[in-house]
Amino acid sequence: QLQLVESGGGLVQPGGSLRLSCAASGFTLDYYAIGWFRQAPGKEREGVSCISSSDGSTYYADSVKGRFTISRDNAKNTVYLQMNSLKPEDTAVYYCAASKRGWGPFPHEYDYWGQGTQVTVSS
Repeated sequence: QLQLVESGGGLVQPGGSLRLSCAASGFTLDYYAIGWFRQAPGKEREGVSCISSSDGSTYYADSVKGRFTISRDNAKNTVYLQMNSLKPEDTAVYYCAASKRGWGPFPHEYDYWGQGTQVTVSS
């Protein structure tokens, strides 16, 4: 059974850091593009960052550029999202997703999704 499991969310003060993990089971992440998305209450799901399977190219939304870093550890079958200088507007449920069809910041490009992890940035 193909499964993605996110972890690492929590409550953090503004300016703090969190590292989200996306662990895969039932398939090898090496061959998939991986995206991180987030959804805040009342808002649409938005692409935050993604990394290609071929050459490791990355994408970041303007709102997180310079603060978030996506990386993959194929040996651990895991993708990470390091989030620094967190702001209250980063508060959302964060999802990781996998795609063999392409890569980019659009949810419809992804086939497999995790259950999400809550990130709350508040003092």
